[in-house]
Amino acid sequence: MKNIVILISGGGSNMAAIVRAAQQQDWAGRHGIRVAAVLSNKADAKGLALAREQGIATQVLDHKAYATREAFDAALAQAIDAHDPALVVLAGFMRILTPGFVDHFAGRLVNIHPSLLPAFTGLHTHQRAIDAGCRFAGCTVHEVTAELDVGPILDQAVVPVLPGDTADSLAARVLTQEHLVYPRAVLAHLLR
Repeated sequence: MKNIVILISGGGSNMAAIVRAAQQQDWAGRHGIRVAAVLSNKADAKGLALAREQGIATQVLDHKAYATREAFDAALAQAIDAHDPALVVLAGFMRILTPGFVDHFAGRLVNIHPSLLPAFTGLHTHQRAIDAGCRFAGCTVHEVTAELDVGPILDQAVVPVLPGDTADSLAARVLTQEHLVYPRAVLAHLLR
């Protein structure tokens, strides 16, 4: 069985989309792939309850309990490794990861970013796209490298930027596409 470990910090809507796709498309039966665990750096992350309801193992590692970013990432890597992951999926995990962590999971670590990379790395992507006069925006699934938001692109989805769009309205439209493209990219990555 190929195990997926998903990292979240909040509501976990992308995590839920991946879990839903895995169930609906019978990834376990057809491909030997399952979501084995959901880990969070925040005990109040709403996505944890959702994962528990689906019978998925969960664990919380509060980053504030560690003296350094490196110490937290080492503990996180150990917790992830306990699930023998074929793939580690960042789904709204709001932590910048250390190079050591990224190296440890090289080729097995993916993220989704709410822009059409390489455009608008970092934060506030929707407002920046609107301010730049973009006619299109979207999301990108990419492999994680030590440099933020520049790893190899695995999949993208495009949405129009509409007249009168706000950062929130554009974000909502992009999020619906994230829920489609992320499960597709995760499965494709594991089947390659």
